[in-house]
Amino acid sequence: MGTWNKPPNKSPWEKGPQPPDIDELLSNLQDKFKIGLPKKGVFSYIIILAIIVWLATGIFIIDPEEQGVIKRFGEVTEVVGPGPHYHLPSPIETVQIAPVTAVRRLEIGFRTIQTGPPAKYRRVLKESLMLTGDENIIDVQFIVQYRISDLENYLYSLTNPDVTVRSAAESAMREVIGDSSVTEALTVGKGIIEDTTALLLQQTMNSYEGGIKIENVKLQDVHPPDAVKEAFKDVVSAREDREKMINDAEGYRNNLVPKARGEAAQLVNSAKGYAKEKVLVAIGESERFNLIYEEYKMAKVITRERILLETMASILPKVNKVIADKELGGNVLPFLPIGQSFNQLSK
Repeated sequence: MGTWNKPPNKSPWEKGPQPPDIDELLSNLQDKFKIGLPKKGVFSYIIILAIIVWLATGIFIIDPEEQGVIKRFGEVTEVVGPGPHYHLPSPIETVQIAPVTAVRRLEIGFRTIQTGPPAKYRRVLKESLMLTGDENIIDVQFIVQYRISDLENYLYSLTNPDVTVRSAAESAMREVIGDSSVTEALTVGKGIIEDTTALLLQQTMNSYEGGIKIENVKLQDVHPPDAVKEAFKDVVSAREDREKMINDAEGYRNNLVPKARGEAAQLVNSAKGYAKEKVLVAIGESERFNLIYEEYKMAKVITRERILLETMASILPKVNKVIADKELGGNVLPFLPIGQSFNQLSK
């Protein structure tokens, strides 16, 4: 009898190892999972865990520069600010968050294609070419900066806020340029054009109830079309030279007029002071004369002698004097000319 390659003491017709019974294996696994769990089974806990996770999806945090709009079945119920918040999980409620403090920037009449440096721009002529009030065509490129003032209106009143603001800004600028001359647009009127356009654009946004606050409108570049650019430059240069000469003349005048007025005031004050001094001196002399006259009336001889002595005392020190002895008897002829004799004596 052959061995048939089987272990000894085994019949060749005896069955070898068999694959495990699937039903028995599943039964064993189920018994293992049931250990320590309630009779209701794992399915209930899975449902509870899924509900907890679903409810937790309603927790959200809004950053300081953001706001959020909570919608319930598509209808806005609340607008919330920065901090942690909760809404009922989707699809019952949803939240849409957007930055409201950030200033948005729109370019009209041009587009930035490379920030650089150096920056590169692309002109958009269909937006930039405008007609002035004096029927001149100019190329206007400007920037609009805005931010969200009402998030609900911003999100749901306007289909595309950037497109709406761009179109309204272009329309407002065309209206303002149409009321301005080419000189104002190219030179001195730029500030007024910016302010007027911003005001008109804000009024348009308010009428749309789009929740948009226009921060400012800034002219990036205003110039005539290329075909007449050089001629316009000459005109502008001449106008600037004229303004410079006018400003220089006004500056000279403003410096000269106050100086002349100061000198005139000084002369007037000096004249008034001199007149006042002379009047006071005259009054003093008059009072002195009156006092002397009163004394003279009381003692004419004495007063006459005193006046003579005072007069001689004030005159004689200022002149050359020749004193003749009275013994000459008044005969001064031998000494004439007295001046020449005095000069010889002084030598």
